[in-house]
Amino acid sequence: MESRTELTGKVNEGDLLWAPGPDRVGHANITTFIRWLAAERGLGFETYASLWHWSVTDLDGFWRAVWDYCGIQASVPPAAVLGSRTMPGAEWFPGAMLNYAEHVLRNERPGTDALYHKSETAPLAALSWDELANGVRVLATRLREMGVRPGDRVASYLPNIPQTVIAMLAATSIGAIWTSCSPDFGWHGTVDRFRQVAPRVLFCTDSYGYGGKEHDRSAEVAQVIAGLPSLEHVIAVPGPEAKTIPRARAWDEIMDHPPVPATSFEFEQVPFAHPLWILYSSGTTGLPKAITHSHGGILIEQLKLQTLNMDLRAGDRLFFYTTTGWMMWNFLVSSLLLGVRPLLYDGSPAWPGPDALWHAVQDARVTMFGASPAYVAMLTQAGVVPEATFDLSALDTVMLAGSPVSAECEAWFYRNVKRDLWLHVGSGGTDVCTGFTGGGPILPLYAGEHQARNLGVAAYAFNERGEAVENEVGEMVLTQPMPSMPVRLWNDPDGALYRDTYFSAYPGVWRQGDFFKVNERGGCFVLGRSDATLNRHGVRIGTAEIYAALESVHEIADALIVNLDLPGGRFFMPLFVRLADGAVLDGKLEQRINDQLRTAYTPRHVPDRIIEVAQIPATLTGKKMEVPVRKILLGVPPDRAANRNAMANPESLDAFAEYARSQEDYRLG
Repeated sequence: MESRTELTGKVNEGDLLWAPGPDRVGHANITTFIRWLAAERGLGFETYASLWHWSVTDLDGFWRAVWDYCGIQASVPPAAVLGSRTMPGAEWFPGAMLNYAEHVLRNERPGTDALYHKSETAPLAALSWDELANGVRVLATRLREMGVRPGDRVASYLPNIPQTVIAMLAATSIGAIWTSCSPDFGWHGTVDRFRQVAPRVLFCTDSYGYGGKEHDRSAEVAQVIAGLPSLEHVIAVPGPEAKTIPRARAWDEIMDHPPVPATSFEFEQVPFAHPLWILYSSGTTGLPKAITHSHGGILIEQLKLQTLNMDLRAGDRLFFYTTTGWMMWNFLVSSLLLGVRPLLYDGSPAWPGPDALWHAVQDARVTMFGASPAYVAMLTQAGVVPEATFDLSALDTVMLAGSPVSAECEAWFYRNVKRDLWLHVGSGGTDVCTGFTGGGPILPLYAGEHQARNLGVAAYAFNERGEAVENEVGEMVLTQPMPSMPVRLWNDPDGALYRDTYFSAYPGVWRQGDFFKVNERGGCFVLGRSDATLNRHGVRIGTAEIYAALESVHEIADALIVNLDLPGGRFFMPLFVRLADGAVLDGKLEQRINDQLRTAYTPRHVPDRIIEVAQIPATLTGKKMEVPVRKILLGVPPDRAANRNAMANPESLDAFAEYARSQEDYRLG
C-alpha cells in the first residue's frame, strides 16, 4: 500500500507527497529489469541512483540490455551498440536493419482492442487490432502502388483520429518519412513546415470539430496544396463539413481494397538511423527547424522510457490530450509498441465543460492520464474536483508535463483526484521526442520535484564555467549521446545549424536551453527556458519561479514576465497578466501579487510594473512566448520578433507592440 502525506495546508517544496508501497515496488517493470540484469548480466543494483549512474556511464552495456530486455528484432543484427560516440554524430547500432512500424504490428492480436477514440460529438469507441493492422497493410500497399519509396516524405494535416495512426504506420512501414501538422495550423505555418521537406503525399481533412463548432478548413487545405509543388497525391479524410478538396482522392476509395494478410506483407527493412518522422520546433522566430528522428532511435528510446520509467505494460490504457502537431502525439501512438491501448481524443479539453477529459478517463478506464500545469490551472479556476464526480478506480498514474511544475500543482492531484496515485512528473523536448527527467515507480515523490533523471539520460546542470553543479540552478546539458537525438535537421546538409542549435555553448555537450537543478537525492527541477532568463542585478531568475508563485493568486488566469536590459546598466521587469473573469487589477491586487512574489522568493522577483492584457502570446503547442515579447519591447517589429503563423493567438502581439511604442514605463536611451 502506498503512503501519502496528509495535505491539510500549504504544501512546501520538498514535502513528501507520496511513497510507493512494497507491492508497487515489487511489481514495477524497473524492479523486474534489475532482477533480469542480475540473472542475465551478473549486475547488482540496490537503488535507482546506482542503476541510473550505470546507464549513463556504460552506454554499451545499458543500451544493449534495453535492446535485449525489450525484445527488439532486427533482420540484420547490429555490429555494435555504438560506432562513433562523439556528439554530434554518434552512430547507434551500426549495421542493424529493422522497422518501427513492424514492432507495432507484432502486437497484433485478432479480436482484441488496439486503441480507443473519442470526439466531442462521437462517443467512446474501440478500433480492433484487425482493423488497425489490416488498415496499415492496405494503405501501405496502395502507397507503394502510387510509387512511394523509402525516404519519400508523407505529410499529414489530420486531427487526432484513427486514420492518422493508420497513415503514419503505413508510411513508416514502407520506409517513407512521416511529418504532421494539426489542422488548427494556418495554411502559411503549415506550408512553412512542409515545403522544407517536399512531401510527395498529403493526407488532409476538410474540417474538424472543436469547442462545439465545426471549423471549415477546405480553403486552408487548398492553399497548402497550392504551396507544395512537390505533391503528387492528396488523400482526404472527410470531416463534419464534407467539403471538396482540389486534386484529392477519398480515403474510403483508397482503402477499398481486399485485405492484405500479415503473411504476405513485407515491412521495409531500413538502417537504424533511417529517418522515421520529422517534427518541428515552435518556430517563434524564422522557419521552424525540421527535426528528423530515426526508426531505431525512437523505437529503443520509447520502449525504454515507457517500460522502465513510466511502468507501462500491455493492456494499460494511456490518455494524453494532444494534437497531431505536438510530439506528445508521437509519444502517445508509440505506446502501441508495448501493446498499450492509447486513447485518441479529437476536440477541446474544455467543451462542453471543463471536466470533458475526465469523462473520457472514466469511460475508457484509463490507467495513465497525462495533464499539464496549464490544464490544472483551468480546472482549479473552474472548481473541478474529479474524485467527487467520476469513477477513477482504474486510474493508477498521472503524467504531468508540458511546462514547469510547482509544489501546489502536484499537490492538487492528491487533493482532488485520488489519494493512492503515482504522479509521474517529467520534462523533455521535441528535439529528442522523449523525456529527460521523469518518474521512477520505486521512488518517493517530493513536492515541486521530478523524481529523477530518466535512465540513459546524462543530464546535468552546468554553471557558467561549464562545471556540473548540485543544488544550484544551471544550464541543462547532456554529456552523453542518446539514441533518439536527431539524426539531422532537414535542409542542413553540412550540419551547421544542428551544431549551432545544440553544441555551440559547450563543444561536444548538448545544451537543451532550459534552466535545471538537481538536488542531493537526485530530484530534478526544470525552471523554464534559459534564453528567457530574468537577470536582475546579476542574479538569474527562472520565469517558472514567478509563475509558480502566482498560482495561488486566483485572480490571475495567465501571466508572462520578461526582463529588459537597458542602457546604463538599468533593468525593467514588467509582468503581464490576463485576469480571471470578474477580476480587477487595482492597487489591492497589485499589492497581493507583489507580496506573494516577495514572500515566496525575494524582492528581486517583484516586477517593476504589472500590466493587464487580453491575451498571453503562445505557440501552437501552448508555450509562452517570452523571448519574442522581450524583443518587441526592445523595439523589434512584431513580424521580425515572432512568426505569427506558429502562434495560437497571433493578434495578441499587437498589445505588446503598442505598449512598446508608448514607452510609458521605460526608455531605451
